[in-house]
Amino acid sequence: MVIGIPKETAAGENRVAMVPEVAVKLIKAGHSIRLEAGAGMAAHFPDTEYEKAGVTLVKSADEIYGGSDLVLKVQRLSDAEAAKVKAGTLVIALGFAMVWPAQARVAADKKFSLLCMDMIPRTTKAQRMDALSSQANLAGYKAVLLAANEYGRIFPLLMTAAGTITPAKVVIMGAGVAGLQALGTAKRLGAVVEVSDVRLAVKEEVQSLGGRFIEVEGMADLQDERGYAKEASPEFLARQKEVISRHVSHADIVITTALIPGKKAPVLVTESMVQSMKPGSVVLDMAVEFGGNVEGSEAGKIVVKHGVKIIGFSNLPALLPTQSSDLYSKNILALLQHITTKTGELNLDLNDEIVKGALVAHDGQVINERINSLLTA
Repeated sequence: MVIGIPKETAAGENRVAMVPEVAVKLIKAGHSIRLEAGAGMAAHFPDTEYEKAGVTLVKSADEIYGGSDLVLKVQRLSDAEAAKVKAGTLVIALGFAMVWPAQARVAADKKFSLLCMDMIPRTTKAQRMDALSSQANLAGYKAVLLAANEYGRIFPLLMTAAGTITPAKVVIMGAGVAGLQALGTAKRLGAVVEVSDVRLAVKEEVQSLGGRFIEVEGMADLQDERGYAKEASPEFLARQKEVISRHVSHADIVITTALIPGKKAPVLVTESMVQSMKPGSVVLDMAVEFGGNVEGSEAGKIVVKHGVKIIGFSNLPALLPTQSSDLYSKNILALLQHITTKTGELNLDLNDEIVKGALVAHDGQVINERINSLLTA
């Protein structure tokens, strides 16, 4: 196959969909790889490294979209990019089609196939392809560093001749991959960490990492078959809000990570909660791109409300572009090894659980049931 990698055009996106190390492996497998010149520069992969790997550099994205059998991207296609994709091409990207389902209709109308890396099932077989987890791991780490940088104090307990400094209190909402990484990072920096989640199944994981699990009376295990959090009832959310409010009011730093696939991110931290926090405290909303967990958070900005800094930076993996690109590229490599034959030909088996879960458009149709339900709602 001819595999094309265009330069990412979304604002603030520093990642690239393929690193030179992975390119070498795909070329050895018989594929031809074309890269838009400069596509890896923001992730610190210069063109010369790709040339050494055997990649052909091209001058424009038009050559990628118009001359590739497979196009690899990080971000979803823009309307302008989608218009350039030739019929019959397979595009692989972090499309988040559950949030932006219209892109599946565009792909179907243009008769190219679209596979979303964020919809790879969370199964043992697909573990090496799980781009959501690989990127969320880095995001959780970076979230703590960003919050620590804006917090005007240190994290650890410190005993000095002049007196004792108590450790920072951190509350993390959501114990998925990002939340657990944030927990581990905050603990390593010396903070006391509490974690809230609607899934009882994560309690032991939180405790194993040294965190304190915040329990809500009457909580059920709100976890779907794919391991994601399900939408909670209004009654449970009201009880959770009451409990969380008490913990937030005593926290120095709050980090929110809660997402529900196909839904707007739930509001977990209200303005009144922010107002109850000590001046100088920090709140970081990792879900700001998907509607936000924090009232008053603004995408791409740090705002101050009631003396509390609210960080609304989206796309945290792009702030660690070298490692996030490397992991994402290896996720794609694992997927390609799964969906290609030994001779390098594409084999999209629509009965395969991984393909069925992640392929949203194919042969001029939107074929994913969940995306279809969103488009027809």
